[in-house]
Amino acid sequence: MIGIFNDCYPPVIDGVSVTVQNYARWLNRKCGDVCVVTPAVPGAKHDEDFPVYDYFSVPIPMRKPYRMGMPYVDLDFRSRISRVGFSIVHAHSPFSSGRLALRLARQQKVPLVATFHSKYRADFERVVPSKTIVDYLVKNIVDFYNQADEVWVPQAGVAETLREYGYRGRVEVVDNGNDMATADDITPLRNEGRAMLGVSAHEPMLLFVGQHIYEKNPHLIIRALSRLRDRRWHMFFIGTGYAAEELKQLAKSKGLDGRITFMGQVADRLLLKRCYAAADLFVFPSLYDNAPLVVREAAAMETPALLAAGSTAAGVVADGMNGFTCRADEHALAERLAALMGDKALLTAAGSNARKTIARPWSEIADEVYDRYLHLIRRLKTSVA
Repeated sequence: MIGIFNDCYPPVIDGVSVTVQNYARWLNRKCGDVCVVTPAVPGAKHDEDFPVYDYFSVPIPMRKPYRMGMPYVDLDFRSRISRVGFSIVHAHSPFSSGRLALRLARQQKVPLVATFHSKYRADFERVVPSKTIVDYLVKNIVDFYNQADEVWVPQAGVAETLREYGYRGRVEVVDNGNDMATADDITPLRNEGRAMLGVSAHEPMLLFVGQHIYEKNPHLIIRALSRLRDRRWHMFFIGTGYAAEELKQLAKSKGLDGRITFMGQVADRLLLKRCYAAADLFVFPSLYDNAPLVVREAAAMETPALLAAGSTAAGVVADGMNGFTCRADEHALAERLAALMGDKALLTAAGSNARKTIARPWSEIADEVYDRYLHLIRRLKTSVA
């Protein structure tokens, strides 16, 4: 059994939970022996072709909808998971699910793969006032990755963040796939999306998809657009987060509440594809994200991204070729948005190149991942023998 472990899973939606869901779905299609292990969400029902083992959890203050898993107090879960024989375990989080994966790997003498996804220090610094405590928490994360048999990152630049935290071991780059990647013509999706959202064919449409948190700089987008009131455009925000209501109030205070639409969380993947396809430009000036899946999803729908220059997220983009970059401040963002909205040909060319260079289908990734798993399993057996 291949075990995929993470501290969130749909219906909690973020880039890592969607990645984990696709890992499990595509590996299950390939070998038919996969499960997911994750904290439970009250009322959630998992209609998957593979088992989802969830365990007791409580809400995390100021981080709705995320939950803190407590697997060791869940006796029913402990009974169920103890009967699962793993051949390899893969942790996508260093917290409750990752620690559980590590314990099971050592008990059953199977390999542990650990993928590093997020800038955890930034998360800690937002809610923990003590640098000493933040340093301690980061040290625990590094200790976790030091115990893995192999550490993966989804993008080369992400390794730099892990190195900054103090990790000195070997890192393998294993790209994330994209369940929206397709060879089909996306024109029908674009037309359907525009009609659905009420955007005319000649009106520039801008899109942000992600958690509504200040670390991702969505407020910069609103402030930049307030400088472009004399231009024609419509901006859509998709997602939820602690800053959602404040962002709505900011848009209203800038007189943009009729030109900025907050759609909330969109769980329907086809609906989300239509939104990506309908957009002319994906605006994502985050300095927080490492390898955001949303950039790849937009690319699959031939929508280029405007990213923060120097950010880890921008590592997949060559400015002006398959996407765009600018400084993460409202003045630079406003200037670049104005220039790009006035150059439809450049946006179209960049979108086409983004689809070719950034969006890889999960079928390819699953083949690569499965081969790596088999190699690790054989390597551990050889070392034990």
